[in-house]
Amino acid sequence: MTQAGATLQAFFLDGTHGKRFCLLHTPPSGQPVRGHVVYVHPFAEEMNATRRMAAKQARAMARAGFAVLQMDLMGCGDSSGHFEEASWETWVADVALARRWMLERWPGVAWLWGVRAGCLLAAQACRQDHQPPRLLLWQPVLSGKQHLQQFLRLQMAGDVVRGESSRGTAHLVHLLEQGESVEVAGYRVSAALAQGLARADLEALPADTQVVCLELGDADSGTISPALSTQMQRWQNSGCHAQAEVVAGSVFWQIQETADSPAWLSTSLRSLGCATSEVAS
Repeated sequence: MTQAGATLQAFFLDGTHGKRFCLLHTPPSGQPVRGHVVYVHPFAEEMNATRRMAAKQARAMARAGFAVLQMDLMGCGDSSGHFEEASWETWVADVALARRWMLERWPGVAWLWGVRAGCLLAAQACRQDHQPPRLLLWQPVLSGKQHLQQFLRLQMAGDVVRGESSRGTAHLVHLLEQGESVEVAGYRVSAALAQGLARADLEALPADTQVVCLELGDADSGTISPALSTQMQRWQNSGCHAQAEVVAGSVFWQIQETADSPAWLSTSLRSLGCATSEVAS
């Protein structure tokens, strides 16, 4: 199927404990492929909220000459399994599977493109890759432990909405520490997934890794958050080639129906070395 000049294919790949649903965006017929991009989606409901922006960016990248693979990780979207059956290691293996599949077909310039917690998965996959790819990180989660805590707090908000007294997050943490799963905001999370997320960070990337971070903010000032600034310094001190871009737009990872954020699309294309004259549709 052709969409706005790019070609779209839907298929399943065999993964650990079942099949993974994939969307492959490729450049228009006759246009050479400059490289490939593997998309790594966010955690829980942020995955659904970002689908529209991710699809727009994938199409724009394909029109610019990149093959782009979007895979639903185990237990997510149309892939096999239930969310509660997923572990962090299974998800890292899914990213590695997508990476190998793309590398076999387009061995040139390679990027892992993560959004939010997907950045943590991309970083871990990069550390384990014998040919580390470049990283494009959208609004990266810097601490998996903090991200898990924020997710667990959604249960407190749910208690308030239901008119129930909140027990905080301590009992959820206790259940996870005992190896049990917990349900938060409609997602049942296994202890293996929660513990893996809590350990995840963006450290120890291979030397010479190219990292491009996009962070929501005032594009006119160009000032990144102190937390990201500290992370950038650590990357640079370890030999990575890291740069950050402040991009205007909306918090599209939190709200499914939100205004377009075209600056994210054009900035990402520029980071990949592409022209940015056409990013819409």
